[in-house]
Amino acid sequence: MTREASRRRTLWQIALLSAGFFVLVAISVISVLLVNKARDDSRWVVHTIEVENQISTVLLDIRRAESAVRGYLLTTQPKFLSEHEAAVQRIPSGIDQLAALTTDSPVQAENSKQLREAINVRLDEFKRAVEFVTRSDIPGGTEMLRNGSNAAVQRIGEIASAMRAEEERLFQTRSAAADRSQTLAAIVTIAGSGLVLLLAVASLFLLRKSARARDEAEQRLRDSNLNLEATVETRTADLREANEEIQRFAYIVSHDLRSPLVNIMGFTSELEELRTDIFTRIAKYSKAAAATPAIPDPIGDTDPAEAPELQAEDKQLSQDFSEALGFIKSSIGKMDRLISAILNLTREGRRDFNPVDINTRELLETIISSTAHQASEANAEIRLEQLPDIQSDRLALEQIFSNLIDNALKYLKPGVPGEIVIKGRSKLGFLIFDFTDNGRGIDPKDHSRIFDLFRRAGLQDRQGQGIGLAHVRTLVRRMGGTISVSSELNKGSTFTVTLPARWNYGTQGKQV
Repeated sequence: MTREASRRRTLWQIALLSAGFFVLVAISVISVLLVNKARDDSRWVVHTIEVENQISTVLLDIRRAESAVRGYLLTTQPKFLSEHEAAVQRIPSGIDQLAALTTDSPVQAENSKQLREAINVRLDEFKRAVEFVTRSDIPGGTEMLRNGSNAAVQRIGEIASAMRAEEERLFQTRSAAADRSQTLAAIVTIAGSGLVLLLAVASLFLLRKSARARDEAEQRLRDSNLNLEATVETRTADLREANEEIQRFAYIVSHDLRSPLVNIMGFTSELEELRTDIFTRIAKYSKAAAATPAIPDPIGDTDPAEAPELQAEDKQLSQDFSEALGFIKSSIGKMDRLISAILNLTREGRRDFNPVDINTRELLETIISSTAHQASEANAEIRLEQLPDIQSDRLALEQIFSNLIDNALKYLKPGVPGEIVIKGRSKLGFLIFDFTDNGRGIDPKDHSRIFDLFRRAGLQDRQGQGIGLAHVRTLVRRMGGTISVSSELNKGSTFTVTLPARWNYGTQGKQV
């Protein structure tokens, strides 16, 4: 029942969120359209005002030109003529601008055309009046302006009035359209806001219900986690204790195995020392048997004729004895090395790591200098490239790098100059170190096998117990990192070690 109620609440929340999203989108789209419409309507209102202003500007220039020419006729002063000419020069451009502003209305376009014709008539009259002054016929010029001005002035006034009336009509129409657009935009915004507010209230109600249900679920989960944490702590403690017991057992077994092994090594050495004495005595008996005359043996077991054969058998027996002792000593040595390796691993597992700041290049240069003789014998060059510094356990890092460099030198191609390149880079709080060589390589099917304890891959012509890479992987994992290999036969190998740039001392560095 609770799960069904939770599912219904979720569906309602999804529905409300979807509805709110669509409402917001619809309001946004409609608001943008209405705002654009209101802006266009306002632009046309402003356009109407600009037309009316331009009509007034043209009429004002005509009056200035007329006043200046009349002043010139009365006084013949050049300043009036200059004012007249300046006004006349502005009139054509003003009419052109008016015509451009009224192209949206056919009526106003026709009125602009007629106004241009009437103004041109008036400008011709001004021109003739100026010519009368140049002929010193001022009375004639005054009479000409008085008689010819009435019709032209009246015509200009009629056309200008018609244009203003038309613009007033357009202004009223356009203002009403702009008001409607703004009102509609306000209505849509208010209605949409109310709807969104309603959806928000409904969503808030559902969220509060969900929050209460979530709090109850979290409380139940906390109770379960308390029990789970107690269980996990108990099992972790058991696991830690079992792990410690395994390490102690491995240490004890390895230590106890070494005791009989030492005894075996001691008795083998004694056998080796006794071997000379035993076979010397056997040789003396054989020689004595060969020198004894052929007297019948009362027991009937010894024939002096068989003495040479006995000497040959003694010699072969001595060789077999020496060979057997050699096999025993070789096996004892191998067993001793394996036990020592196990002891080292158990000691390493009990060591706590101590992270310090490490100059990686300096550490690797120290390791390389210690392997200089081995590198010289293998005709190999070890090259260091960019290497970032790290904060980690110095001894563990030294063991990791030493093992990888030692492996690279050990498995180079015979007769081919070795080249080992070590470089590092940082990525997302981790440092990645690549150890690349041009050695014999590793078959891809053995990539995972080489990290197993006592497991080796490829031709077994180098001394080793299969401990090194297993130990490296153990150290890398304890330091919170990973190790991988990329290699093919006869194409070299690249071992990649990824470690935290700043390793935090915690459970990873302790015996667990």
